[in-house]
Amino acid sequence: MSLRVLVVDDQALVRRGFAMMLDHEPDIQVAGEAADGLQAIEAAQRLKPDVILMDIRMPGLDGLEATAQILSQAGSRDAPAPRVVILTTFDPDEYVYRALRAGASGFVLKDIPPEELVNAVRVVAEGGALLSPDITRRLIARFAEGPTLSNNLDDRLERLTDREREVLAAIAGGMNNLEIATALSIGAATVKTHVSSILSKLGLRDRAQAVVFAYESGLARAGATDIGY
Repeated sequence: MSLRVLVVDDQALVRRGFAMMLDHEPDIQVAGEAADGLQAIEAAQRLKPDVILMDIRMPGLDGLEATAQILSQAGSRDAPAPRVVILTTFDPDEYVYRALRAGASGFVLKDIPPEELVNAVRVVAEGGALLSPDITRRLIARFAEGPTLSNNLDDRLERLTDREREVLAAIAGGMNNLEIATALSIGAATVKTHVSSILSKLGLRDRAQAVVFAYESGLARAGATDIGY
């Protein structure tokens, strides 16, 4: 079954360029295009894509607000919430945190090579996140002054086992599953099981949201790099 993708950008040439790249792949289908945030919301409701490539700066409703509205309205057993990847020509700090809080699964630059774009769509469709080390560092800096711990986050954190907390802290540090497995001396398959359990217990969509939760809850802190002890 093909992955259905919605491409959202106010520049027609950019939209068509991304659509053409993706349409060449046998397992990907471009379900539609949208030129602004309002069109994106309508198209997402109507087309039910698996992945949305979302521009930030657009007339009317911007991509960040559109992302927040789409993901707040979506999600059911028949039509799970789409994964959103932010398209940008730049990645200033002010957008990184806002986009992740809105529910985006990551970022790609508009000059991304075709093969990397295709891989990005597949990664987020499978529940992965596109968080570069640079973006992870920005998140760490965002919480450098201390966590914004609330009773709700504290209660949710209590749902995790000690090992799951270690895995979540490692995710927040930007580690992939193999790196976590090595650091904690456990198998990669076990890490994958822990990650799935963490997302389920905390009610999170993907690893991107897990990173934000780890810092907001105070589990991860700027400068805390050691795990497994």
